[in-house]
Amino acid sequence: MLRSIRESPLFPIVNPRSIAFFGASNNSSAMGTTILNSLLVLGYEGTVYPVHPRETEVQGLRAYERVEDLPEIPDLAVLVLPTEIVCDKIEECGRKGIRHAIVVSGGFKESGVEEGRRRQEQLVETAARHGIRFIGPNCIGVANPHLKLNTTFLRCEGSPGFIGMASQSGSFVTQMFNYLDQYGLGFSTAFSVGNEANIDIVDCMEYLGACPHTKVIALYVEGIRRGRRFIEAARSIIPRKPIVAYYVGGSDTGKQAGFSHTGAMAGPDPLYDGMFRQGGIIRASSMTELFDFCSLLGNMPEPAGRNLVIQTHSGGPGAEAADVCGRVGLQLAELSEKTVGALGSLIPHTGSIKNPVDVTFSKNPLDFFDSIPRVLLEEDHADILLMYLLMPTESVARTLARLGVPKEDIERESGTLINRLCDGIEGFLEEYKKPIVGYTYRSFNDDFVRGLLARGMPVYPGPERAVRAIEALVRYYEIRKKIHPTGD
Repeated sequence: MLRSIRESPLFPIVNPRSIAFFGASNNSSAMGTTILNSLLVLGYEGTVYPVHPRETEVQGLRAYERVEDLPEIPDLAVLVLPTEIVCDKIEECGRKGIRHAIVVSGGFKESGVEEGRRRQEQLVETAARHGIRFIGPNCIGVANPHLKLNTTFLRCEGSPGFIGMASQSGSFVTQMFNYLDQYGLGFSTAFSVGNEANIDIVDCMEYLGACPHTKVIALYVEGIRRGRRFIEAARSIIPRKPIVAYYVGGSDTGKQAGFSHTGAMAGPDPLYDGMFRQGGIIRASSMTELFDFCSLLGNMPEPAGRNLVIQTHSGGPGAEAADVCGRVGLQLAELSEKTVGALGSLIPHTGSIKNPVDVTFSKNPLDFFDSIPRVLLEEDHADILLMYLLMPTESVARTLARLGVPKEDIERESGTLINRLCDGIEGFLEEYKKPIVGYTYRSFNDDFVRGLLARGMPVYPGPERAVRAIEALVRYYEIRKKIHPTGD
């Protein structure tokens, strides 16, 4: 375990004060230019030195013909160059004194040909001779939104978040910016490790374990090279942070795709399943599930147990959620007489005061989103509250119109009411210290859903994803107690 995050070779790579950039030009279609623009658009505040053999200015920045001409020794070099000149440029970086690099260029071991393998060996040898630590080759680099750093080819959308990612596929970093933003999520730091010729996924785990912005670690795995160290690193991190992994090399087709992608040597699925269990890692079955789990694990407090109470105003979604709970090993809490009595005045005779608690219909949204959840959260037998969310913005407007709110004031008053309800649910999280999770079949563009996501309450499209994420949350804390029973 790292004593300080600054001990990691990745610290200068994701916290550089200055960058030498190779491969960008004034040709907007070039990959190097695209990556440089991603860096500039996000607003990176350090100094960027484009290195180009002919251009004196690149994308509005002064360019330098040779790396030795730079006025300082940059913390980091980013190389997006033809394969055949990468080693020469790493040599020049070494002579300049640069000690950290991202090698985006492909055509190395992952190519499956002898020439690619030899070039990767040469790259490793050249870097070692100069003490250079690097990510890649055949990667897209890193993102540290908290530093406004993005060396990938797509714009970093959304706000900085709490998910730290190490991925053996670059796409599952850069293509996830938009996906995560839809759910109110974002990366703390994300690594695309490529061929792992020098720095591997274990190094990334150790960095993320020490990263103050990271609350949960996500791994996309095609093959682990240092199995024993992987397990040891995971077990040292789990008492402080959950780790979720998605492994794709367990089938023959996945194994073949992984090798052609990054040259990773995959293993049989049971082997990796065992490694994850030994390390205390939660295993996901898809990329969707990976981030579903991370959302809850990084957002919610520790549940006291496996007992849920489901609140709904429609019988079908409540029954569906209850069914999924049974299939994944979660229990429905038995409501006490005190809770049943308190609900009696809040739920119409057409509803149900059993679990799931089915309101069916409420004229007053304050009952459904304030009074009722408060009663359920005060139930000693309930460890987690799962809420079905159905409050379209247009329905709020119609309710206000029926209550006599002037037409010209409805939009403003709708926003005020929705914010009040969202603030109330956020307050419940703080007051009761119990996980609160939402699910809906509505669009995530509804103002109510967006308001909850912005306040850190996970909302899922349907109960199955919500319940499986809840089970992962419960399981993590059960695993943590086994690995670290004292809790120190």
